[in-house]
Amino acid sequence: MSFLRRRSATPAGPDFDVLAMDPGDWPGNLGAGLLPAPDGTCQGVYLRYDLFGGRGPAMIIGNLPEGSPAREVTDGEIPFEVGQLLLALENDEEVTVVGSEDVPVMQGDNLLIVRRLKLSESRISCVQFDRSDNVLVTIAAWDRPITDDLYALLKPLPAELFQQG
Repeated sequence: MSFLRRRSATPAGPDFDVLAMDPGDWPGNLGAGLLPAPDGTCQGVYLRYDLFGGRGPAMIIGNLPEGSPAREVTDGEIPFEVGQLLLALENDEEVTVVGSEDVPVMQGDNLLIVRRLKLSESRISCVQFDRSDNVLVTIAAWDRPITDDLYALLKPLPAELFQQG
């Protein structure tokens, strides 16, 4: 998985490739958030995909490197990305993880072991997988199932998307 490697040069944004859907492949608006650490390093990137027509957020994809505090969750606690989705929806209902299952999924020629999280709020779909560079990818979707064909749409986004100017 050559595109799932740590970059050697330090870019203006995160120091790892961000795996997500290309904004051109999404029929809506894209927003990105960076999680800065006190030392200025990037502790994660999350992308929020909103639908046109004011129908609200449909999906959040997070990329959290090893050591990111946002990865540290206790048993039953929701992933950071699910929390961001609930905030975007202005939903203050308490949601917990009630189970998970590991599922093998092909992405091109690569095999991913995807964890499908079962949540107390059944309208949220959530999956996670670890990349070869130890970045955890989490996809949280509202009122839509996450199907295997979504993984074919995931690709590294250009670093220019995350440069501050």
